[in-house]
Amino acid sequence: MSPLVIAEHDNAILKAATLNAVTAAAKIGGEIHILVAGAGCGAVAEQAAKVAGVAKVKLADAAHYGDQTAENLAALIVANAAGYSHIIAAATSNGKNTLPRVAALLDVAQISEIISVVDADTFVRPIYAGNALATVKSSDATKVITVRTTGFDAAANSGGSAAIEAVAAGPDLGQSKLMSRELTKSARPELAAAKIIVSGGRGMGNGENYHALLEPLADKLGAALGASRAAVDAGFVPNDYQVGQTGKIVAPQLYIAIGISGAIQHLAGMKDSKVIVAINKDPDAPIFQVADYGLVADLFAAVPELTAAL
Repeated sequence: MSPLVIAEHDNAILKAATLNAVTAAAKIGGEIHILVAGAGCGAVAEQAAKVAGVAKVKLADAAHYGDQTAENLAALIVANAAGYSHIIAAATSNGKNTLPRVAALLDVAQISEIISVVDADTFVRPIYAGNALATVKSSDATKVITVRTTGFDAAANSGGSAAIEAVAAGPDLGQSKLMSRELTKSARPELAAAKIIVSGGRGMGNGENYHALLEPLADKLGAALGASRAAVDAGFVPNDYQVGQTGKIVAPQLYIAIGISGAIQHLAGMKDSKVIVAINKDPDAPIFQVADYGLVADLFAAVPELTAAL
């Protein structure tokens, strides 16, 4: 039994989500291998080799892997799947895009967004927007799994000394091509990996209020900024701020929800946060049902006072 973890990276840095996937693989057992596919990504392979618990890193370095297109990556994974009992990736946008294709090519059922490992065949995953947990047992010879990163601690990114082995690149299938990529640049922590998150909802009123009130608070706390789907749909902030079932799943040490009512879609993405603070003028808002600390107040008065007090 040996699990293969698919590395997520940008051809320069190994993404933190990969470390959570390695922890899940360690709970399954066996010799853990990591597949790094990219262009000029030798530095990523070296970082992966240092991850605690990893025995081998397989490196596929070719120009057509540079954009991490799902079709090319899935074909490469399948070509290297022999001998592996589990193929594992983080349940990020990349993982969700690639692994269903791998499962289809292998003719097996994917097990999505696990949060716990019972044994090598049995896993726990949330269903119904996290309102219920399903225990799933698979008899497939190769199990294709995505891992909800909030369910597993990150493996140590140092202390390992895995061997790096070059593997042959597959052909460029030419089924898709990346035309452009728009990245939000910010000095703040990345939302999915932040220890503190300040999120705003429809109650902010507009984008100007969102930035004027929440940015000073986030700056004082060293926090990332997030938002509810309602705030994103209203155009207050870009899509990559969205926290929720159809956005990013987060579990920071501190989550501050401001002007967020607490729709199921949003709660599914943040209710595993260690401490949740909610500020809302509606005492019956669902967000207070999951909050550790709740303040029923006008956010336009409360948030400036909180910022000033820090």
